[in-house]
Amino acid sequence: MKRTEFWKNFRLGEELSVSGAFIYNGLRRFHELKKLDHTDDLFEVLYNLSIGFERILKIAIVLLEHKDSDDQETFEKSLITHNHPELLSRIKIHTQLNLSTPHNDFLALLARFYKTIRYGRFSLESAAKFHRERQELCAFLEKHLNVTFPDDPGPFGIFNDDAYRKFIRGIALKISSALYEIVKTQSSELNLYTYELRSGSKAETVFLAKADIPAEDVLWKELLIFFMNTKETNGYLQFLRETPPLDFDTGDIGDYLDCFQSDAAKAFVMDQLEHLYEEMPNKSERLERMGIIGAPNVDFSEDDSEEEPDEDFEPDPDR
Repeated sequence: MKRTEFWKNFRLGEELSVSGAFIYNGLRRFHELKKLDHTDDLFEVLYNLSIGFERILKIAIVLLEHKDSDDQETFEKSLITHNHPELLSRIKIHTQLNLSTPHNDFLALLARFYKTIRYGRFSLESAAKFHRERQELCAFLEKHLNVTFPDDPGPFGIFNDDAYRKFIRGIALKISSALYEIVKTQSSELNLYTYELRSGSKAETVFLAKADIPAEDVLWKELLIFFMNTKETNGYLQFLRETPPLDFDTGDIGDYLDCFQSDAAKAFVMDQLEHLYEEMPNKSERLERMGIIGAPNVDFSEDDSEEEPDEDFEPDPDR
């Protein structure tokens, strides 16, 4: 295998996984948001999505444009850009890409964020500019969903409606699937396996499984109900049932459930956990027990391989 083939086959394959992971993380974070007010939350969403799409755009360009006869240094320098629409234009020279105005506007938003907005607060001019991430995102939603957001959302803020979650997810997945198809098709033409995705990876979830994040929330809820109600037993379930629960406040059940679906929600409950642990005389034993739950290679099944011999059994002397 030539050096360029190895590069495109394996290194770009790794980049595809990285790209999918960033896109998934951005969609997951947006799904978790209760409000669209906090700069750090929106920064995290836009940062992950902008990096994820930039990387898969560049993968497609390499597969479409690069030739062994190219000046390698010049070609690599041409990839040093954070302009998503510009990268998209290079792809459209070589293949048809069926993206509409909302998809192009979204990539333009990500480009503005990555090139200017993410650095804006390091400039003195930012003293007169507030909530750039929110303004950009809300303007995008207003244009394509026919909704209106107030300039000053007041103390209650702007709630992240399910319609916004569904729309952003749909936009991101449409772009992802279109670009992945180009990667897959071009890889096949070059007899490469750049398009292959690790089973169970975030990239597979984005490019092949449509990143059904709402269904993931249904999953943990169904599992929780199963654990609470199953009458079946085994070594693992017995271990869980024999572990005494901490004295959490039943009045805060809503906050506790939110911990399963949002990393940010955990911060509100950690203080309670720390307080309960401070009053615990055997904290180290408790932590050791917690370390067992969910750990890999832990087997609670009983060993049935060494059964007691039947006393009435008599071996056949002719054998």
